Amino acid sequence: MIKFLIDTSSSNIILGLYQDNQPIKEIIEENDHQLSSRIFPLIDQLFHSAEKKVEEVDEIVVVNGPGSFTGVRIGVTIAKTYAWSLKKKIIPVSELQVMASTKTDTDYLIPMIDARRNCVYAGIYDHNLNTVLSDQYLSIEDLKKEVEKLDGSYTYLCDTKLDQLDDCIPSHPNLSKVLKYHENDVGINPHQVNPNYLKKTEAEENLNK
Repeated sequence: MIKFLIDTSSSNIILGLYQDNQPIKEIIEENDHQLSSRIFPLIDQLFHSAEKKVEEVDEIVVVNGPGSFTGVRIGVTIAKTYAWSLKKKIIPVSELQVMASTKTDTDYLIPMIDARRNCVYAGIYDHNLNTVLSDQYLSIEDLKKEVEKLDGSYTYLCDTKLDQLDDCIPSHPNLSKVLKYHENDVGINPHQVNPNYLKKTEAEENLNK
């Protein structure tokens, strides 16, 4: 089975093709404000360098958030377009779970994405990628209170440096581990896949004021 993975929600653009959960080809590049113009040439590069055709894809995996509102929206839209045209279902996965696939020597992994105003998108996972604290939008102080409840060692993982947590290390995802975790997922009709922002957009918040 060939899987096509799309992740545009965080500080890196991650695109990959996988055969039986092992990478055929991965592209990991820094994300920037040119995502909309860069993404399709990168996808073309991925398939060309892997010597695969889009029609060979059996399953599409998309990271549907949390993270950059624009990045999440672009990634989900692309995944839905490919899935619809290929008549395939989509496996949505969490960006925080992707980050939690980083190899560490501690009992728990705490992936975080800066949400500004001393808040983060965060969750707590064990080494098998099982959820200990569900993904949510919360203040860094509230996250620390949740961490204090843990019985064991832990590692903070960040996509960008956070001044409030100087012991946070960059994540280095193991995408094969994430794909294996989801290999028995049934998949979702592309029309039913939506971004998982975890909070309202700034425009929506201002509208409700």
